[in-house]
Amino acid sequence: MKKIITGAILALSMTVSNAALAVEKVNIGAPAWTGAQAIAHLIQEIVVSKIGGEANLVPGDNAAIFAAMDSGKGDIDVHPDVWLPNQKSFTDKYVDGTGKVALSENPYEGKQSFCVTKQFAEANKVTSIFDLARPEIAKLMDSDGNGKGEIWVGAPGWASANVNQVKVRDYGLLPFMEPVRADQSVMTATVGDSIKKGIGYAFYCYSPHAIWFQHDVVRLEEPAFDPAKYKALQPSEDPNWYENSKVMTEDALKKVQIAYSKSLAERSPAITDLLKNIKLTGEDVSNFAFQIESGKSADQVAKEWVKANSARVDSWLGL
Repeated sequence: MKKIITGAILALSMTVSNAALAVEKVNIGAPAWTGAQAIAHLIQEIVVSKIGGEANLVPGDNAAIFAAMDSGKGDIDVHPDVWLPNQKSFTDKYVDGTGKVALSENPYEGKQSFCVTKQFAEANKVTSIFDLARPEIAKLMDSDGNGKGEIWVGAPGWASANVNQVKVRDYGLLPFMEPVRADQSVMTATVGDSIKKGIGYAFYCYSPHAIWFQHDVVRLEEPAFDPAKYKALQPSEDPNWYENSKVMTEDALKKVQIAYSKSLAERSPAITDLLKNIKLTGEDVSNFAFQIESGKSADQVAKEWVKANSARVDSWLGL
């Protein structure tokens, strides 16, 4: 009898142990920008509440996250917010090159532009990027009295800020507008301040972003995207990137996708299927960012969204 009981306990122990080993796990890269944080927390919440798995967030920049996904060891399995072609150098190396990283199947669209507040645009008939070259408009945007208006082109270190600095030159705005780089929070605060004071402010804007829910802003028209007139080099490609770049059109629409290590399919097939099937819109991500920047935690935003969109999430899980 004792042997039978011992055998039963051993069998039960092995069953429990195997069940524990079967729990699906994932380590999700969490870049610093708000949209990426929002999607990383969303994936985490779905894995935990819907799949019953384990999901951890790992801070990191693009280079570190892609290298970890390529290694396939599970240190980081997912990049939640890959902008293409902005991050094409990474997908060229790890998706098309080594072939160890995959992209999700349902990208959402990202759009990059320049904006002004709606009240300023309507009051001064500003609709085009070239309106910023009107001396009277530049004067209304001159906050420091140096004779030029200011235009925020992005944060220090952003590849897009380099492109925008070239655009300001090639659109003929330099005699009238001064390109400014500062943290994104400075831009957001200045937009709000310009609305309160009724003054002009031009800035690089993109969607998805919280700004579309925070303030009433409008995009300025630019020449339609033309690859023949869009040569945007980065410092990593050419030390003379500014002199050798030429950008005379708007940016092409961006595809924003989730990237994941192909090794994850063997370790966590259900999570891999989820990553393949997630389908968000730019408006979804803008709303996430707005709620987070309004004071909610990314974790709270994710929990509330999954609860309110259960049927949509279930469709991503094939339920």
